[in-house]
Amino acid sequence: MSKVLFVTSNRIGDCVISSGVIREIERRLPGARITVACGRPPAPFFRNAPGVERTIILDKKKMAGHWVDLWKQVVGTRWDLVIDIRGSALSYLIPAKRRVIYNRSWETGLRKVEMVSRLMGSETPLHPEIWLDDQARAEAAAVIDPQLAGGAGPGPIIALAPIAHQPGKSWPADRWGQLVEKLKADQRFDGWRFMPVGGPGDRPPATPALEAAGERGIDFVGKGDILASAAAIDRADLFVGNDSGLMHVSAALGGPTLGLFGPTEWWLYGPWGPKTRTVASNETRGQFAPIEDLTVEHVYAAVLALHADFIAAANPVTP
Repeated sequence: MSKVLFVTSNRIGDCVISSGVIREIERRLPGARITVACGRPPAPFFRNAPGVERTIILDKKKMAGHWVDLWKQVVGTRWDLVIDIRGSALSYLIPAKRRVIYNRSWETGLRKVEMVSRLMGSETPLHPEIWLDDQARAEAAAVIDPQLAGGAGPGPIIALAPIAHQPGKSWPADRWGQLVEKLKADQRFDGWRFMPVGGPGDRPPATPALEAAGERGIDFVGKGDILASAAAIDRADLFVGNDSGLMHVSAALGGPTLGLFGPTEWWLYGPWGPKTRTVASNETRGQFAPIEDLTVEHVYAAVLALHADFIAAANPVTP
């Protein structure tokens, strides 16, 4: 039985982007027993992933102490394959028959999914995937269903992710509230519910959207781990969010997804999939502008276009 060590990111978005590696391991080494090393926030992603028997959480420590801790846990195993998308020195210091290790020479302007796919030697893209389990679905239902029954009603859901954890990537919180107000007033969104999603620290930027939604709001901020949040997003009909891990989660789940971009490369880091769109404060590739330059009207128009492409088109009105 082959043993594989997969060293992936401490960030949610990067873990989603590289999640197709799991299926590629399964394809190349059927029945392989996979150990994943990753950060604490994305760790729940792998509890239901095929072939994964262990997840090692890397909590960052001073003086690279987290790498020492990981080395101690894996050095005693003779690995058939080590895949390290973080390009760490650790991967050269443990016994392995074969190593696939990232380095910056792979950064040639490709989309990140394509770059990871080429790193693995795949001629076709290794599509990101989220492996929901019954626990995540139950945790999401435990929050969403009572709120629907309690007044939000049974209509379609638009999920909102008004947070990004890197400076400059978060659209101003008050504009999320203004966006909800405009959508509530639009007949195309009659009966829709508005569901902000995020972690425990995301309450402040989500507050304006929740307040604007009123009784039509569903609060899924700080309600569970990332896999529970993914299960909540899977319940939504549309997703709108900052350039963040949750944006990549929605895209990987296959739902219509709109990503908001400011001073980051939307052409590299945009959501991956056929039902994805981006809107940026500067739409010219290679040029940037502060995300504050992205107006409510611009985002509103992009949401309407997403609705037209994937909701209205799937449910045409018959005369």
